[in-house]
Amino acid sequence: MTYSAFDHPYLSGLLGDEAVAAEFSVAADIRAMLSFEAALARAEARHAIIPEAAADRITAACRGFSPDVAALRRETAIDGVVVPELVRQLRRAVGEEAADYVHFGATSQDVIDTSLMLRLKAIAGLFSGRLGAVISALEECGQQWGPRPLTARTRMQAAIPITVADRLHSWLEPLLDQQDRLDAMEASAFAVQFGGAAGTLDKLEDKADQVRETLAEELSLVDWPQWHSQRSAIADFVHLLSLVTGSLGKFGQDVALMAQAGDEIVLSGGGASSAMPHKENPVAAEVLVSLARFNATQVSGIHHALVHEQERSGAAWTLEWLLLPQIVGATAASLRLGLELAANIRRLGSV
Repeated sequence: MTYSAFDHPYLSGLLGDEAVAAEFSVAADIRAMLSFEAALARAEARHAIIPEAAADRITAACRGFSPDVAALRRETAIDGVVVPELVRQLRRAVGEEAADYVHFGATSQDVIDTSLMLRLKAIAGLFSGRLGAVISALEECGQQWGPRPLTARTRMQAAIPITVADRLHSWLEPLLDQQDRLDAMEASAFAVQFGGAAGTLDKLEDKADQVRETLAEELSLVDWPQWHSQRSAIADFVHLLSLVTGSLGKFGQDVALMAQAGDEIVLSGGGASSAMPHKENPVAAEVLVSLARFNATQVSGIHHALVHEQERSGAAWTLEWLLLPQIVGATAASLRLGLELAANIRRLGSV
């Protein structure tokens, strides 16, 4: 039994997503954190802050390192973050004099936030591709049934005649805009976090900016000055995800209402009823509405997590950890179900 519907033993069949779950797995997080440590060593060696030999040894150790996850769990309960124990273990693996140069000038938040940015960037690319597939499926519907008649409904009442193309337009236009915004965000919104103990990179003195720029290049992230108490980029990403699930929720709600009307849409792949064998329930359409409302609710929590007191907040940071994976998981499920629903349309419009 789990606390989350997204990885529940059977509810995950409806709401889970293996690709996104993989990006939030222990293995992916540790891999990304080790990528940060190795890239940091190489960047500092390039600017003569640590020896080249130490950077080579740290990079090699990160490549083959498997931490003691049970120890990470135990020490996180004490430290509040995983990095102190991870760095302790990594220093032992590096050994000799090079161990002193592991994590040089960095702090826990640099490692954790950069790991998150690496994984969110990959997720943004994944979501853009899925959104493109939904758009293509809806455009195909327009090619097949666009001229057919529908009845417009305003405030849930019959209004005037429209066409299938008119309703498809209201589904497609927001998704096209959101795909453009996802692509732009993938290219420019995921930045390295590197500020050291209090955001000043004091140990690197006059080479701080150059090391951060090189670190960003090593990790294929954007170079920004420290942002560890400024979470607007994460809030912007979450806002966009909620727009995506909201647009797909509108699509799902419209489809469910059209299915209720009975003569405007034909769907395949409906869900079974345990009491009424003749029924095919529009499960995907219903769940799209649920996921839209779920993400709309979680956005407010991410906005609460914008309030970081002074140079670092443990409380706001922990709130973000609780909410962000759920929002991303909901978006993944929504995109999967949106494509499934669009692909299962067998007819749109009145005959």
